[in-house]
Amino acid sequence: MNKQELIGSVADTTGLSRSDASKAVEGVFDAIGGALKRGDEVRLVGFGTFSCSKRKASTGRNPRTGEPMQIKESTQPKFKAGKGLKDSVNV
Repeated sequence: MNKQELIGSVADTTGLSRSDASKAVEGVFDAIGGALKRGDEVRLVGFGTFSCSKRKASTGRNPRTGEPMQIKESTQPKFKAGKGLKDSVNV
């Protein structure tokens, strides 16, 4: 399912117009992204938890040339599925 299909599904489920459903989906994405950017965790009980983790700087290899290269420190978003989501998928 891509973003447009998600918007269509939300519109069908809620009875909202596609335009309103698009605003709602975008609003949810923006809220989650904004919270993660501030360093907060987004916990949706029964669905899962969005969080960020720090990755240390490291040395890697360029796959094309084999030359060593520095990989900068970065922050990676993560998602951990909750029990409700796991149970609904494993029926």
